[in-house]
Amino acid sequence: MPYSEQTVQSVRPWSDKTFSFTLTRPQDFAFENGEFVTIGLKREGKMVARAYSIVSTTDRDHLEFLSIHVPDGPLTSQLAQVRPGDSVWVNSKATGSLTLNHVLPGRVLYMLATGTGLAPFISLIRDPATYARFEQVVLVHSVRTVSELAYHDEISALDNPHLHYVPTVTREPFATPERGADLFCTGQLSQRLGLPKPDFEHDRVMICGNPEMTHDMTTWLKDAGWTITNHRGIGNFTTELAFVAHHA
Repeated sequence: MPYSEQTVQSVRPWSDKTFSFTLTRPQDFAFENGEFVTIGLKREGKMVARAYSIVSTTDRDHLEFLSIHVPDGPLTSQLAQVRPGDSVWVNSKATGSLTLNHVLPGRVLYMLATGTGLAPFISLIRDPATYARFEQVVLVHSVRTVSELAYHDEISALDNPHLHYVPTVTREPFATPERGADLFCTGQLSQRLGLPKPDFEHDRVMICGNPEMTHDMTTWLKDAGWTITNHRGIGNFTTELAFVAHHA
């Protein structure tokens, strides 16, 4: 059977729309940092399942996830009600295109996230291997309201001179009100951080978030000469298309 029953260990609300939760980790469950797995709930004998990026790193004995709460969503409306001790079902196979093996090593790794698209990047910035492959890592997290800046304090507290964390908030007063994608495309992002202008020969980009942002950034990068990673080879930018499944 591809799914195993796991137990909720903790739940952490961030805002009225977002929350994190941890589960026990299935025995022999293997994954790479940045991957996602399908998780679900059984209701009246039927499994309702969606893809979720794994926040926790491979060396932890639990699995952590970040979720949006859609009031009428068939899964998230139910997941938002889970409490420690409840059961959540986890698929045995993890996959995804936001691992270190999906982009060539390089100078600067840019991670552009909106909303709960932050999840896979949390595991990557916690992974020492990321800093072995890139000189600098830039994590941009764009949300509408300040309360949706999940993990803000933890990321800010990471004492790593090679990590640049840029939170942006578009609907409330905040130090950085611009969208992360706009900051990247206009060159303001690298300029503010004192980094060289992004260059597809030297730098790499990972994208995870709402489908519109992912589509716009993919189009912009391709038009600018960047190459997306696909099944035929490894390029200089990669996106997670499975993320669209997070929203129900």
